[in-house]
Amino acid sequence: MNKKNKTVPKIILFDTYTRKKREFIPLVRGRVSMYTCGPTVYDYPHIGNLRAYVFADILRRVLEYNGFTVKQVMNITDVGHLTSDADEGEDKIELRASQTKKSAWEIAEFFTEVFKSDLNLLNIQPPHILCKATDHIKEQIALIKRLEELGYTYRTSDGIYFDTAKFPRYGKMVRSKKERLKPEARISINPEKRNSSDFALWKFSPPDKKREMEWESPWGVGFPGWHIECSAMAMHYLGPTLDIHTGGIDHIPIHHTNEIAQSEAATGKQFVRYWLHSNFLLVEGQKMSKSLGNVFTLQDLISRGYEPLAFRYLLLTSHYRSEMNFTWEALKAAQTALNSLRSHIAHWPGGGKINASFQKEFRNRINDDLNTPRGIALLWDIVRSHATPAGKKATLLDFDRVFGLGLKEWELKQIDEEIPSQLQALVLKREELRREKRWAEADNIRQEILALGYYVDDTPEGPRLRKVQ
Repeated sequence: MNKKNKTVPKIILFDTYTRKKREFIPLVRGRVSMYTCGPTVYDYPHIGNLRAYVFADILRRVLEYNGFTVKQVMNITDVGHLTSDADEGEDKIELRASQTKKSAWEIAEFFTEVFKSDLNLLNIQPPHILCKATDHIKEQIALIKRLEELGYTYRTSDGIYFDTAKFPRYGKMVRSKKERLKPEARISINPEKRNSSDFALWKFSPPDKKREMEWESPWGVGFPGWHIECSAMAMHYLGPTLDIHTGGIDHIPIHHTNEIAQSEAATGKQFVRYWLHSNFLLVEGQKMSKSLGNVFTLQDLISRGYEPLAFRYLLLTSHYRSEMNFTWEALKAAQTALNSLRSHIAHWPGGGKINASFQKEFRNRINDDLNTPRGIALLWDIVRSHATPAGKKATLLDFDRVFGLGLKEWELKQIDEEIPSQLQALVLKREELRREKRWAEADNIRQEILALGYYVDDTPEGPRLRKVQ
């Protein structure tokens, strides 16, 4: 935050824990500590997973747009996430390794790089710290020892467990019916657990099988539970109390509930001041399922001719707390809208000033719990307005600091191609005719462009000109 600014812009965020919209006030004036639940790196992220990371990126961008300095930490779960929420089953990464005849370390590294590539393609800012669970075993063991000293743990034949009955506030964040687990999901397979909701802090390696990922500990050779890693790494890098913690709503009933219990039990302090969660992404009205064949990755979208940034644009048109329905028709419309926006930006001259009135209205909209749909609506109002083209361009490029559509970078790429302004105007006119489905007139414009020595190709990234050889 600029020290000259005496007032901090007002931002309202919906806190999942209190179920209320609250004014965001960080612990330290002008600075924000933010933790984002990262992926378990055993498979390709699907577009539902990626919605949560676009949401977290928008949140960070809104905070930075308002002048805050953000420190964002994100974990990489590369050990300890079992196939059952009841702390049973195989480690997802070791299971994938056995299926592919690769090592668990190779699997984790490969899918970590895939995830980082997807973040880059979606123009998601990399977290300031991207931390792996396997690099922080010492911190996790130290946290478990602290919980043991305070009397919150007990030992079974397969691990060290957190006794949820000893934490009176356990499960307070779970309120809505959708968030509650089905009864069978909490049935304990392990008869040694004192309570069905108790969870593993440290799991012992199976006596009849040597794991690839295992470590010495005060309790025996084994590996950390899934939940302990986030608490240990978040507090290691950001302190005992975080300003913001983000994730998908599927994390609320177990993972984030367990994070709260173990963290606050260990420190006696509030773990997170603002919990923010993004809602599910449906596909053609149905939950994503491999059996339905509707689990899509970013590469699936690209293979069908769509840009990753078109998917980002599509996500911006829905509020992060609303369930969103993905359709191919909607993605096609998003690609068209993005192409149109780029065409306007390329056609308008530079050197204008940001419109203060539009900027104030934009801030009001996005500061109201990250209302990107209303922000996008304002964007198109400006496109259609009678403001000067240079002013509109400067204003929309300013908005893109939040939207993250890479408009400035795209424009610079076009400038590098040195396309004559006359041709740019024709391309823009043709795009407008195509949007209005005036195909014959659009084809006439194509012929005008050809007469000037250029072909026009319609690509997923928008119209592209190339010289006639």
